[in-house]
Amino acid sequence: MRGRASTSAATGGVTVLAGPPKVGKSWLALGLAVTVASGGKALGKVDVDAGPALYLALEDTGRRLQSRLRTVLAGAMPPKDLTCVIECPALSQGGVDRITAWLDAHPNARLVVIDVFAKVRGPRQVGMSAYDTDYRSVGEIKAIADRYGVTFLVVHHTRKIESDDFLADVSGTNGIAGAADAILVLRRTRGKADGVLLVTGRDVDESEYAMAFNAEAGTWRMLDQPADELAMIDTRLAIIAHLRHHPGQGPKQISEATGISYDLTKKTVKRMGDDNQLHSDGKGHYYVPEEPVSPLSPLSPPQLTTALDGDSPHLALSLNPLNTLEGTPL
Repeated sequence: MRGRASTSAATGGVTVLAGPPKVGKSWLALGLAVTVASGGKALGKVDVDAGPALYLALEDTGRRLQSRLRTVLAGAMPPKDLTCVIECPALSQGGVDRITAWLDAHPNARLVVIDVFAKVRGPRQVGMSAYDTDYRSVGEIKAIADRYGVTFLVVHHTRKIESDDFLADVSGTNGIAGAADAILVLRRTRGKADGVLLVTGRDVDESEYAMAFNAEAGTWRMLDQPADELAMIDTRLAIIAHLRHHPGQGPKQISEATGISYDLTKKTVKRMGDDNQLHSDGKGHYYVPEEPVSPLSPLSPPQLTTALDGDSPHLALSLNPLNTLEGTPL
């Protein structure tokens, strides 16, 4: 994936990054933009070539974006090749012209992040179906991506209820997934640090990546462990949390209380006993030891604070102008 910020390893094209609110999509997208603009390893794993990156933070205020950047940069200077903007017209109302003007001014550009898609999609035209509207909007972005050979990462929301088919999670119609080159769906249980990134696309093998979020640093990292092991960690955590409040229960009671299937609960508590994460009285009742030896990752990190600690002159300068895509260069 050298030269393009896409977990799908695509060169150019449109990748949709979807996830529920507050899951950390914007942190992931901003981190990718910073990595591409400065060079280094995306998600702590994937080498990218440095090049200009445009981040359209269309749901942020200037102060909030500055706060996020301070967190991600950890006191470092912003990359000179990173352009951040908090306003952009809908694609059909001048947005395409603004974005292409920036690309013309940055011929070596590698990444454009649109956060979020709803801000540039624009209204549905009379007589056009919702599917056609979605397909047309993503198609407009793809036309730019193909013309300039630049990757577009389009941040989008998922439906409230998860589906077994993660493509069905993407909010809106199938026109979004149909027009995109690749789809990434980020899933993370609220309050937990670990998540799963599900990937599929035209030229991409469908796959899952275990991910970890560092709330203090505002960064996502790709883990070495398989995603199915991450699900196992979540299962063990749920069992431990339940038994702390209801010690002495058996697999059937634990299953009914946690919603984990009985067969999985029965297998998991036995394995947890073998790993000294649980104690059993020999009669099928389980307890959490006072000081369990656990391989679980810290799943409840300190809450991130976004309060500003004073203005940062070099940051404000590098983000000037923050408020609009008026003019070229930005």
